[in-house]
Amino acid sequence: MHPVLFDFGPVQIRFYGLMYVVAIVVGSRLIRSEAARKGLGLADDDVMNFIMWTVLGGIVGARIYYVLFNWSYYGANPSEIPAIWHGGLAIHGGLLGGISAAWYYLRSRGVRFWAMADAAAPAIILGQAFGRFGNFMNGDAHGRPTDMPWGVVFPESSIAGRQFPGIPLHPTMLYEMVINLAVFCLLWFVLRKRDHRDGFVFASYVLLYSTGRFFVEHFRADSLMLGPLRAAQVVSIAAAAGAALIIARKRLWTRR
Repeated sequence: MHPVLFDFGPVQIRFYGLMYVVAIVVGSRLIRSEAARKGLGLADDDVMNFIMWTVLGGIVGARIYYVLFNWSYYGANPSEIPAIWHGGLAIHGGLLGGISAAWYYLRSRGVRFWAMADAAAPAIILGQAFGRFGNFMNGDAHGRPTDMPWGVVFPESSIAGRQFPGIPLHPTMLYEMVINLAVFCLLWFVLRKRDHRDGFVFASYVLLYSTGRFFVEHFRADSLMLGPLRAAQVVSIAAAAGAALIIARKRLWTRR
């Protein structure tokens, strides 16, 4: 594993960035397909604009969230704030930023937000799976030391390797990647094909992802902290509870 895929003159092509490009390309095809299947009446240009707004909002939100929870470092090293190629994009911040940007764009176009959120949910979780593989190659979002046979020793050029040189670690990025792929399969091959009210697929995505993330976070060594608590676990509980409450109160599993 190595964070740099290859050098192109003075430019480095990093695996982390490549995975985000792959996620956007594949996700765009899935979203276009779902938007057409659901009859949302969006032209290809509208779908691509929606994706652009969502991705940009997600990246900005993910970075702001991460920087705020690590302000002691970034306040002293402000030049590192835009350096997302070093890692440091928090998914919960990305969701908040992406949802906000998507809502603003869809509202301006008169498109039903929850219907489009359902169309995008499988692509989002698949993109997260690609992103976690990028984290693995980058050596960040790593786990605690372990004596389990699948523990991974990361190169000392990576964040994980510098923190734990020569020590096997839980490959938490791969744990989450597997969970994300399982959630994608459930959303894409089962839930999206059934006749639900708008918002059910997206709320199911939030519920399932947040539940999985809560358990994976237990093995992380680089958790963002909220006082004595792991921030991702606190946010995951709140997100899962909110999604479950919305599904139950609005009976999203049935059509109006």
